[in-house]
Amino acid sequence: MKAYGAEFFGTFWLVLGGCGSAVLAAAFPGVGIGLHGVSLAFGLTVLTMAYSIGHISGCHLNPAVSIGLWAGGRFPAAQLLPYIVAQVLGAVAAGGVLFVIASGKAGFDAVGSGFASNGYGAHSPGQYSMVAALVCEVVMTAFFLIVILGATDKRAPAGFAPIAIGLGLTLIHLISIPVTNTSVNPARSTGVGVFVGGWAIEQLWLFWVAPIVGAVIGAKVYGVIGSED
Repeated sequence: MKAYGAEFFGTFWLVLGGCGSAVLAAAFPGVGIGLHGVSLAFGLTVLTMAYSIGHISGCHLNPAVSIGLWAGGRFPAAQLLPYIVAQVLGAVAAGGVLFVIASGKAGFDAVGSGFASNGYGAHSPGQYSMVAALVCEVVMTAFFLIVILGATDKRAPAGFAPIAIGLGLTLIHLISIPVTNTSVNPARSTGVGVFVGGWAIEQLWLFWVAPIVGAVIGAKVYGVIGSED
């Protein structure tokens, strides 16, 4: 239960910090942190949580990561469902807190602003197609898993995994925010998507399927290139 609680609060912080930077700071003229700031915010949330709860739960904060670690032989199947439930609940709770905060500004409109939701086609920041979004999410998540598995390998330098993973997530956001607003995390997509409803829920399937497929691919690729045999 401590591990599940750590995943709940860790995912809560990821969504509140990452999506909060996009919804609150990036949209505020006096701050205007933009693409680079939002990307860095997501990386920093993972970095801070990895050092804070990594020794408790492994700091997955992402259903795709949990599934990818299972596919890579690093995580037991029996804990997959409880981890995923804790992650999604943490993400939705953070989305709720963020919604309350954002609603405190006159004229706030979750649907009109997009509320940091992930989308494709007309709801992609750069108007990218569904196929482009699908490929982007699969590839980004696959490489995210390669980074995670490599950085946490017993042969890798000890203590530096959170830095590599945090920087990896920052780079992923710099690449893919224009395409999908960057998911690579089904819980993150769900946590804000439920407060937008409509199109965000209709397109949510892609941000579950693509990251999970990418995570499994990444795990299998690392299994080949990272094998000690």
